[in-house]
Amino acid sequence: MLSWHAQPSPEFSGGNQLQLLRGGDELFPLQTAAIAGALREVWLATYIFHDDEAGQALVAALRAAAARRVRVRVVVDGFGSKASLAWLQAQLEGSGVALAVFRPIDRWYSWLQPGQLRRLHQKLCVVDGEQGFVGGINIIGDRMDLNHGATEQPRLDFAVALHGPAVLPMEQAARAVWTRAWLGRDFGEELRALVRSPEPLSRLRRLVQGLRMPRPTWLRRRQREGEPALQPELEPVCAAFVLRDNLRQRRTIERAYIDAIRAARERVDLITPYFYPGHAFRRALRDAARRGVRVRLLLQGKVDYLLAGMAAQALYTELLGHGVEIFEYTPAFLHAKVCVVDESWATVGSSNIDPLSLLLNLEANVIVRDADFSRALAAEFEQALQVSRQVDQRHLQGQGLRAMFSRALVAWAAYVYLRVAGAAGRY
Repeated sequence: MLSWHAQPSPEFSGGNQLQLLRGGDELFPLQTAAIAGALREVWLATYIFHDDEAGQALVAALRAAAARRVRVRVVVDGFGSKASLAWLQAQLEGSGVALAVFRPIDRWYSWLQPGQLRRLHQKLCVVDGEQGFVGGINIIGDRMDLNHGATEQPRLDFAVALHGPAVLPMEQAARAVWTRAWLGRDFGEELRALVRSPEPLSRLRRLVQGLRMPRPTWLRRRQREGEPALQPELEPVCAAFVLRDNLRQRRTIERAYIDAIRAARERVDLITPYFYPGHAFRRALRDAARRGVRVRLLLQGKVDYLLAGMAAQALYTELLGHGVEIFEYTPAFLHAKVCVVDESWATVGSSNIDPLSLLLNLEANVIVRDADFSRALAAEFEQALQVSRQVDQRHLQGQGLRAMFSRALVAWAAYVYLRVAGAAGRY
């Protein structure tokens, strides 16, 4: 087994065009327009595909593309989309859109199957291998929450629209997760087709290739040649698509965060709704703050899951004591997963900073090395900070025993959950 430090690193490419998008209000029109203009194929992967105005508009676009003989492949998570799955299947039946469900929860005993706690949490859309969308935004309206219903204010969330070389690994990732889910749906039929095939080995090779998540080509090449894995200098806009899977890229996103924080000189601004990082991540934040880097965390102020809120709050005393600044976003639900480090490193994606995202779920982020993009994301951070409340030691006074109990409870729950899910090693 590869050590943590031997995990694949981000592969950056130059010549990309990127647009930062705030919420579904900005994402969905662009995504729908891209699908409407598709000529060859559409790949879509999402955790939640909800039966609301946003979902219905996207279904119409997907059906219309399939009617034009565009190859349309959609994969949704069996748990995240459980509430609307029957509707989605009925809408797409007979349309030519191939819908796959990642680890469906269609029987009570489904939860007893190995790996069911490892979910598809990616939000990806790739059109004709040329346009890509990645981020934290599910297919659900900004003012709708599955657990709390309609909300007055839109949730805070982000995605990125891409053109350029970084789109290729996005397409490979969407293709791979769809293939895995589809084979799980009808593996027997695929095996029969394989046996009947006049070239079974070639067909098997294509199947295996389809199941593989993309891996950095420069890293493979240098490993074969025995050279150090040094990344080349690239022209703007420099970006890398990064994954977290349960194969060879288990720590890629976490490592990218930690490496960036360790190299920070001026600031680390991080937004995440679910915050319960492991030892290495917390140490990187503490060390950065101690050497004079301004470290600011924007977390949930309007909590959607009680245990998630407790998990983050259990770390407040530790982090505040080392100079980390903590803010809570209060106007609406927070769902963004973004970070800006100094003036030239930024990431937007689906990965939270908690054990589910960092150790279990399939996640996808884009990392950008570009001053203009970093400034745009930093401006969004500052805007959100203006309507947030800062947490300081005064808010924590009188919570000694309660804080100790909360931290112990969260640590125990995380330990049990990870062991049941099959995650090994120290977190």
